[in-house]
Amino acid sequence: MDMDKEIENIEGEASSDFVEDTGEAQRPKGGHGKGLLYLARDIAIALIVTIAILQFVKPTIVLEHSMEDTLHPSDYVFLASKAYKFGGDPKRGDIVVFKSELVDQTDGRKKSLIKRIIAIGGDTISIKNGSVILNGEKLVEPYTKDGRTDGEMSEVTVPEGKVFAMGDNRQVSKDSRSPDVGFVDESVLTGKVFFRLFPISAIGKVD
Repeated sequence: MDMDKEIENIEGEASSDFVEDTGEAQRPKGGHGKGLLYLARDIAIALIVTIAILQFVKPTIVLEHSMEDTLHPSDYVFLASKAYKFGGDPKRGDIVVFKSELVDQTDGRKKSLIKRIIAIGGDTISIKNGSVILNGEKLVEPYTKDGRTDGEMSEVTVPEGKVFAMGDNRQVSKDSRSPDVGFVDESVLTGKVFFRLFPISAIGKVD
C-alpha cells in the first residue's frame, strides 16, 4: 500500500432468433465429461476477459484524506491506466495517480499519490490570499474542502511535459506546492480516476 500512503493498488449482425423456455435445462450432449469441458471453456474465457480489462482498468483504494471532500479513505475507485498512453493529454481537473519521490517510512518504497491536475505545461500558476491564480486569473475551485488554498507561492511557469497537481483538501495535502513533490512529469502518471464503485451511496463517475 502506497500514498502518503494514499492509495492501494488492489470486453455481428443482430438476430431475430429467440429461445423459448421449456422449463427444462438443456444439457450438452456427451454426458458429464463434455459438461466439464464447457465449464473449463467458460472459465478460460472469463479469465481472458478479466485480464484484458485489467490492462486498461486498475482498481485502487484511497487511503488518506488529501482528496476530501471528493474522495475519502476506503473509497474504491477505478483508474483508466492507459488514459495518457495512446495520445491522450493530461487535462486540468483530471484526478490522477502518480509515483512520487517521497519514500514511505514503513516499507521504504516510493509513494503513489492521488491529486488533481491544476495546471499543465505552459500555464503560469501562483497562490495569493488563499486563491490559486492560473494564467493571470483567479481560479474557481468548488471541489476544494475548505474553499481556500493556504500559503503564498510566487508565479511559476509549468514546464512542457509536466503538470502541477494538488489535493482537494489543501490543508493536509502534500503536493506540487512542496519541493518534495514539485512538478509532476507526465511519464509517471499511472492512471486517471474515472469511476467510484464503493461506497455504494457514492457510486458513479468521479469529477
